[in-house]
Amino acid sequence: MNAVAQFAAVVAGLIHVMIFAMESLLFTRPAAHRRFGVRADDVAAVRPWAFNQGFYNLFLAAGALGGLFVLWGGAESAGRAVVVFACASMLAAALVLLATNLRMASAAAVQGLAPLVALAFVVFG
Repeated sequence: MNAVAQFAAVVAGLIHVMIFAMESLLFTRPAAHRRFGVRADDVAAVRPWAFNQGFYNLFLAAGALGGLFVLWGGAESAGRAVVVFACASMLAAALVLLATNLRMASAAAVQGLAPLVALAFVVFG
């Protein structure tokens, strides 16, 4: 797995850790819930879903970053497989977000661009 793919996987993982923090830890703050298009009146109802969704993003990040540690530890095939699965899941989630709500295109790009680059460089790089 080349350096560009590894770097993109690190970026993808860190972005998903940040998303976890916004959804699970900071969601009640106006800057966080507004970023997800949630009005202040709806925060209490949406918060449990956001909390849960944040952990999905944390687990995806753990897959990408953990897979890299496995790879760096010498189990190259296993590490690459975990990174590819995590990045493919991140990219798929970004595409679902885009297909669900075109107004979230910039969020989908933030969520999906780094995993796309990682996957492209695994396959073609």
